[in-house]
This record gives sequence, C-alpha cells and structure tokens, in this order.
Amino acid sequence: MPKGTNQKFKLYYLAKIMVEKTDEGHFLTMPEIKAELDKYDVSADRKSLYEDLKALEKLGIVVDMVQEGRNYNYHVTSKAFELAELKLLVDSIQASKFITEKKSNGLIKKLTSFASEHETAQLKRQVVVQGRIKAMNESIFYVVDELHNAISNNRKIRFLYLQWDLNKEMVPRKEEKYEVSPWALTWNDENYYLIAFDESSGKIKHYRVDKMSKIDILEEKRAGKEHFEEFDMAAYTKMNFAMFGGATEIVRLRFMNELVGVIIDRFGKEIPIHKSSEEGWAETRVEVAVSDQFFGWIFGLGNGIKILGPDDVVSRYKKILKEVSALY
Repeated sequence: MPKGTNQKFKLYYLAKIMVEKTDEGHFLTMPEIKAELDKYDVSADRKSLYEDLKALEKLGIVVDMVQEGRNYNYHVTSKAFELAELKLLVDSIQASKFITEKKSNGLIKKLTSFASEHETAQLKRQVVVQGRIKAMNESIFYVVDELHNAISNNRKIRFLYLQWDLNKEMVPRKEEKYEVSPWALTWNDENYYLIAFDESSGKIKHYRVDKMSKIDILEEKRAGKEHFEEFDMAAYTKMNFAMFGGATEIVRLRFMNELVGVIIDRFGKEIPIHKSSEEGWAETRVEVAVSDQFFGWIFGLGNGIKILGPDDVVSRYKKILKEVSALY
C-alpha cells in the first residue's frame, strides 16, 4: 500500500496513537509520532502535526508538550475519562450483581479503549464481593432498553415474570403475561427493579428486571400518572426491605447507641432520634413495609434493637421467633 494511502484518516489515527501510547508518565517525541503514523500508512510533516495535535482538543483530547533538553515530548493530559474514573467504573461493573460475567468482561474491555496501553494493566482489577453470585440473565441489557423505550414513549407493557424451579431453571410464575404501566427503574440491594402501576389492583408494584422476559410494548398509554406526580423513589426503596413489599406502618424502635450509624444508613438522616429512658439506648419512629425481610433485618441486629410498637408488629415478630425456634 503506497505511503499516505490512509491520509484522510490522519486525525483519527493520531488520536488513537496519542490515547493508546501516552499518558501522564509516558511520552512520544515528534519522530516517534511520525513513525507510529507510518504504521497506518499515513504520512505527516512536523508543521502539520503541530496543527493536528491542537485540533485534537476539539475531540476532548488535550496534548501537552514537555521540553527535555533540546527535545520535545508529547503526551495526553486530558481525555474522555481519567484513570481514576475508569477504575471506579470497572470496580462498579465487577461488583454489580445484575450484570452477567460475560457482559462484565465485554464492558470492561470497551472501557480499556479509553486508557493508554500502559494504564490498561491497572484496569485489570478483580473486585471480590463476598457472597455475590453474578446474574445469569444475558438479556438484561436489552430488557432494560425495552423498559426505557416504553417509559419514554408512555406505553404499557406485557411480560412474563420468571422464578426458579427445583431443576434450577427459570419458569413463568403464571401462564398469562403481567400487564403494567412502567414508570421508573431503580437499583436496590444489588438488583435492578421496575417500578410500575398495576391498574388491576390500583397499586404501585415493583418487579426484578432480571426475572422479566418476552416484553411487549403496547399501544395503550400508561395509567397511574397521578400516583407518581409526587412519588419519592428514595423513600419507596428505603421503605421496602430488599424490595419485598408488605403493609406500610410507622414502627417504633429502641436501639443501642452504637447502632445509630446502622439506623441512619438504613432509614436516612431525616428520621427522628432521641435518647431512651434506658441508659445507652435511643429510640426512633420509621415508616417501613412490614415484611419477613424487615423482621430478618431486625433479627440480624441481635439484642441491640427492639421493636416497641405497634402491638401487632411486635406480636408478628414474636410469632416468627417462636416458629423459627421450634425448628431447632
């Protein structure tokens, strides 16, 4: 191939070379840049390269010149993502339960294209999340895309909702499809959830996205707008432990002072907290969806917390403790 054949791609290859070969600690001289361009059958003179390096700024790639003796070295100082940002994204992808192992690897490979070849080694990280099992639904990305389309186009959806059977296979919970009005997506307890309005029951409900399958976007417009006009997503997810619903109630809790951080992490800083009559203890009132998951959270804190009321919630918890104790 004659030299200069790829001349029209000169700026593209120059950007590729500078991003891949240089960073804060690695530089290229002008002769080295010309040599790298030669590998792509692109010819360049020194004067035009000065102009081209400046032009890269319009692409968000800032190249700095550093003098070392009589020589000048060039390197990228600013690009789409800083190395620290890429590390954060890689860690988040690896730690995310709802992204499959295959998709994780694919996304991380794409992210490495924003780093230099010298930085890429630092992105080959292994984040260990205790007890995490990566999701096995390879289609989750496309499901999320379909849900966003339905939401943005103000359309209802139908879908199969799946569950595991004893053969370790995902099967529909019921033969007919669910029909709801999708309004929002949220990430809670390491899972993606759809928040939707179920017109048949007149209630807001949530569904695990990785358990949704065969989604149909309907022509019918969504219902339930009035329920979401002042909808507080943070309050909803905070109220629903592990996104398992139950009747919403105001529950009074007494807890040891050293657990205040745990309480605030769970319910937020806005909750009222005051000293209890019992030394070393405090009390609060929180709104929760009372469910087995809520009781499980209480049990996990051992003798450092106590449900004070309402009486029906206390009775339910006592009953659960007796039933569990009877198993042993």
